[in-house]
Amino acid sequence: MTRVRRGYIARRRRRKIRLFAATFRGAHSRLTRTATQQKIRALVSSHRGRGRQKRDFRRLWITRINAVTRENGVSYSRLIHELRKRQLLLNRKILAQIAISNRNCLYMISNDIIK
Repeated sequence: MTRVRRGYIARRRRRKIRLFAATFRGAHSRLTRTATQQKIRALVSSHRGRGRQKRDFRRLWITRINAVTRENGVSYSRLIHELRKRQLLLNRKILAQIAISNRNCLYMISNDIIK
């Protein structure tokens, strides 16, 4: 039986994996099998991290809003409840930006809504 020279497809696949794992340390960047495993692990971690990032930012926004509104004598939950009741479309990200950049504006918003 004649000898078959394997084509470039396997080489191309391995090169793609090696390029992805180029910044990994040690065998994780050099050996194909471990690089493949580390690539899968990295992609799983990044997917999980994107979900966690959304949660973390929401927690940060809530904390910032709560800190500023409590100085004014109103709790965060009361403020959000009143905003919903009056159907005002201000999400937590915008409220947190207002709380950082212009506290007086958030004080005015909370005073108008609560009282």
